[in-house]
Amino acid sequence: MKELHHPHKDEALEVLRSAKVIAVVGISPDPERPSYYVSERVLKKGKHRVYFVNPKYAGQEILGIKVLSSLSEVPEPVDIVNVFRNPAHIEPIFEEALQKGARCVWLQPGCENPEVIQKYEDKLKVVWDACIGVEAGYL
Repeated sequence: MKELHHPHKDEALEVLRSAKVIAVVGISPDPERPSYYVSERVLKKGKHRVYFVNPKYAGQEILGIKVLSSLSEVPEPVDIVNVFRNPAHIEPIFEEALQKGARCVWLQPGCENPEVIQKYEDKLKVVWDACIGVEAGYL
């Protein structure tokens, strides 16, 4: 396996800075879960339109946002697909992100799958080993 391109932190921040629309895949209604409190931090910055995707909670509201069942339901182009999922389940998210025309898939710490990253890194930007909530603090 070839060495993965490791995005520099400045690169991650630049992706976030230039983005307008973020779709969070794997949102949870549990305030203790990173998907919840990281999304809350991004929302508080007020610089992005944020959509939540999780078929398990589709139709419910989390942080005042109605949860969608899939990326295809997001009604506008997506800049960043922010992923909070088990690494074993991320490949279909990459496929859906490509179909949606997303510019970037951002894998939150713990969601990385090197084989999947390598397979898709030539097709769209992949950010990993950086937390979008931490980077949002620099906006």
